[in-house]
Amino acid sequence: MTLIEYQDRSHLMAALARVLEAALGAALTRKPRVILAVPGGTTPGPLFDVLSGAALDWDRVHVLLTDERWVPESDPASNAALIRARLLKGHAAAAQFTPYYKADMDIAAAARALSVALEPALPIDVLLLGMGADMHTASLFPGAQGLAAALSPDAPMLLPVHPTGQPAQRFSLTAPALRAAGTTHLLITGNDKRAALLQAEGMPIARAPVNIVLPNATVHWSAQ
Repeated sequence: MTLIEYQDRSHLMAALARVLEAALGAALTRKPRVILAVPGGTTPGPLFDVLSGAALDWDRVHVLLTDERWVPESDPASNAALIRARLLKGHAAAAQFTPYYKADMDIAAAARALSVALEPALPIDVLLLGMGADMHTASLFPGAQGLAAALSPDAPMLLPVHPTGQPAQRFSLTAPALRAAGTTHLLITGNDKRAALLQAEGMPIARAPVNIVLPNATVHWSAQ
């Protein structure tokens, strides 16, 4: 793990946008098409605002979500809706994007279909993740229903996971897909998450799923 500290959130977002732009640019020199996997949630919104203006060949970039709630894009909790509003604009509007929710399928069938469709394009070239104070990443929550299957070394690319006490089922990239990424960046803010990050090192992956990626990740952190 490499940890980079920033004086505040605005500096973090601006610097990380440049890092991701450079990583995507480098990947585009090696491959005709690349995959950028990103989280939802409120934290990365300002980062996406900056990254969307990067002068890249976005028509050669395929944007995927690291995880998603099983809700339509009309739901305020939809990560796909956030990505469309904050990232897929400006230059980045040219990128390909694959949302996960399918109204005509149940979540397990959608996971199977999307894994078959998307796995041939793996590995992910640039992976951005967040982490919760409970040490979850993507939607791989400690104790979640489906976590063991998602941690399996032969897991498909995507699986449904249902975190304890949460109303919506979730879709998540699994451990093999996360581990195989070309470059991995973890975005966290706040002293509670810094403490959780330090606590996670050395813990079993089932209790601290962020350890799937932590050994090879660059962590970008600011206190505020």
